[in-house]
Amino acid sequence: MIGRLNHVAIAVPDLEAAAAQYRDTLGAEVGPPQDEPDHGVRVVFITLLNTKIELLHPLGDDSPIAGFLAKNPAGGIHHICYEVADILAARERLLAQGARVLGSGEPRIGAHGKPVLFLHPKDFNGTLVELEEV
Repeated sequence: MIGRLNHVAIAVPDLEAAAAQYRDTLGAEVGPPQDEPDHGVRVVFITLLNTKIELLHPLGDDSPIAGFLAKNPAGGIHHICYEVADILAARERLLAQGARVLGSGEPRIGAHGKPVLFLHPKDFNGTLVELEEV
């Protein structure tokens, strides 16, 4: 059902410093910051040969990333994102297997302009999983 790894998301306390570290220290291709108000985050994508890194920073105190950074002030891996061909079919299969979809269960549009869903970390070895339709 899942396809390739789309990205690994890292919550960071300082988005500019983290982007500069990837660009200047690691020599990576760093995209511009983009606000995702529906998800409460500002993101920067780092393009790698085989996947992407998504740097996440909160847009306001009610952002889920603000809560994550309160518990992890230095930042850390927040979630991993896998590609799926049909997000609704993937959701139905996961629900039938007993997995929990976060939020309303309806796909939302993610940072790449495509439908996404998040799966409960307690159902996936403590890892928050995002599915993105491609």
